[in-house]
Amino acid sequence: MEQVIETVTPDWGPFGRPLFDDPSVRALSRVGVVDVGSNSVRMVVFDGAARSPAYFYNEKIMCALGAGLSETGQLNPSGRDRALAALRRFQHLAQDLHLPPLHVVATAAVRDATDGPDFCAEVERETGLHISVVDGEEEARLSAQGVLLGWPGAYGLICDIGGSSMELAEIGEGEVGRRLTSALGPLKLRDIKGGRSGRKAHIKQVMEELRSQLGPQRDRLFLVGGSWRAFARLDMLRRGYPLKVLHEYRMTTKQVRETVKFIERGDPETLRAAAGVSGSRMALVPYAMDVLTRLIRTFKPKDIAISSYGIREGLLYEQMPQRLRDRDPLVEASRFAEAKDARLPGFGKKLFDFVMPLFRSAPETQVRLIKAACLLHDVSWRAHPDYRAEICFDNVTRANLSGLKHSERVFIGLALQHRYRNKRDGNQFDPLYALLDEKGQKQAEILGKAMRFGAMLWMQNDAKMGKLRLYPKKKLLEVTLPKATLPLYSEVAEARLKSLASALDAETRLITRG
Repeated sequence: MEQVIETVTPDWGPFGRPLFDDPSVRALSRVGVVDVGSNSVRMVVFDGAARSPAYFYNEKIMCALGAGLSETGQLNPSGRDRALAALRRFQHLAQDLHLPPLHVVATAAVRDATDGPDFCAEVERETGLHISVVDGEEEARLSAQGVLLGWPGAYGLICDIGGSSMELAEIGEGEVGRRLTSALGPLKLRDIKGGRSGRKAHIKQVMEELRSQLGPQRDRLFLVGGSWRAFARLDMLRRGYPLKVLHEYRMTTKQVRETVKFIERGDPETLRAAAGVSGSRMALVPYAMDVLTRLIRTFKPKDIAISSYGIREGLLYEQMPQRLRDRDPLVEASRFAEAKDARLPGFGKKLFDFVMPLFRSAPETQVRLIKAACLLHDVSWRAHPDYRAEICFDNVTRANLSGLKHSERVFIGLALQHRYRNKRDGNQFDPLYALLDEKGQKQAEILGKAMRFGAMLWMQNDAKMGKLRLYPKKKLLEVTLPKATLPLYSEVAEARLKSLASALDAETRLITRG
């Protein structure tokens, strides 16, 4: 067993010691996972900061393995051929990418089909891939762990809908609680007799049975699965929502009901094209929305969040040591980006120390955003100066970052915009600013202008730092600089300080020492 010797490091303060260079954590990079579902077969290769991994490769092939399973008891023959071809391709790609052995899991269709074992044996013969067939409760547990990867402190009820099944799992305090599985997948529901009324009656009966086992679930409802994401896209279309990021997209029960009516009134093909939903997925939406309607009526959640993370991310979470699970995924991803792309990795921590006196009463929920912004303040330096501010905003608001509400994405994006540009009026992102309240917009502006000023003064991690101090009642911003730093206090730096003071509605006072 390899012995890891930790060297003495400086005080990492509120950031904690970096983990992504630890050998046990680096082992989680370039992990390939394949999910053989009832609708699709997907391969994801994770890379980057293990606590908040990026999708190095992501490919899905719609196979409909579970189509007709309720009637025949067997996998769809054409779907089986497509799935085998997809797995051949994925194994070949994994070999070309020099990946460790792929982790392959199969869910409801393969576990329920009488020819499921034969299919798994054929795959192993043809590709060398071993498929682990998980039962419903294990599928629920892995999906819930995927949600925990994105939301470490999440609490509530996970609902993962696939083609042939629907799983429920409780989460809270970083743990997965009770888990249940049911046959409420769209591919099975469309085989229910009696039309829509018969289907609704069946869904109601099953849902009441689930409630009798789980009891009340009044916290957040996390939706996992492609059919839920398709529904969310349609909800975005109805609302004219400006940010097309599905992860952490929120809906109320009222909005769900309004979108159900919107779908019922609309032309399916027109809605599908406008929302960017595939035809095969759109065909399943009517069944999924009937399940969702009954789900929220039965359990009455306080709000609803879409999770792009599910069983594949749950498999990665399974391999994480606890010390990694405990880390903030946003901060870890931002630190990894700084180490990879910033001109001076490590300066983000110095910048954080410099700006924090302006946010002494900030809650922890805001402090973590300030940490992330300081770490990301220089990662887009290669962009053309005329477009750098916009690129920063676009990257953050649309990036694959977990642990971020949409309003928080806008907060960091606005801060980075002001890091590179004094004003933000009149650009294509104006509609997105409304996702953040006026107070949040002002705080983001102050943070951005503080970073903009601070970046002018120090570009060495071991340099003596100046200090900011704000006296709100006096409306005074005090700046203390070491004499050695004065040559850096140019006309441009002075102008940036005045801009920061203006945002704070304060006068400035400059003090030099030592």
